[in-house]
Parts: sequence; C-alpha cells; structure tokens
Amino acid sequence: MTDKQTEMSFEEAMKQLEEIVEKLETGEVPLEKAIQYYQEGMKLSKLCNEKLGHVESQMHQIMNEHGEFEPFSVQEED
Repeated sequence: MTDKQTEMSFEEAMKQLEEIVEKLETGEVPLEKAIQYYQEGMKLSKLCNEKLGHVESQMHQIMNEHGEFEPFSVQEED
C-alpha cells in the first residue's frame, strides 16, 4: 500500500472503490486493466476495513460494559 493510500480518509477510499466497481461493472474493461482495478480495489477494501476496525476499537473504549458513555477526563495545560 502506498503512503498516499495510508493517508487517505475512509470517505476518499470508499469513493475510489466505488469508481473502480463502476468501471468493472461496465464489462468493457480489458482483462489486464480489470486485474489492475481488482487489485487496487482489494487494497482500498483492506484500507477501509482497517479504518473501520480502528473506529470500532475507539468506540469500545468510549462505551463501558453497560452501553453507556464513559466520561472523558480533560487535562488542562499549565
């Protein structure tokens, strides 16, 4: 995965993935190009999955066992 992809937001990755799917669904893509699109789509799919996993992990930290939000502690700078 390139540095550009790892810095990409979830929304940007999903947009690119949707564009790739649209291109592949036309059925007018040469085989070699279709394989490239497929590989790129798989990388974007993995990136989206990782980002969703990270958000899920953050949500588990925010929520306690009873499904209530845990209070945040705010530290003031001196």
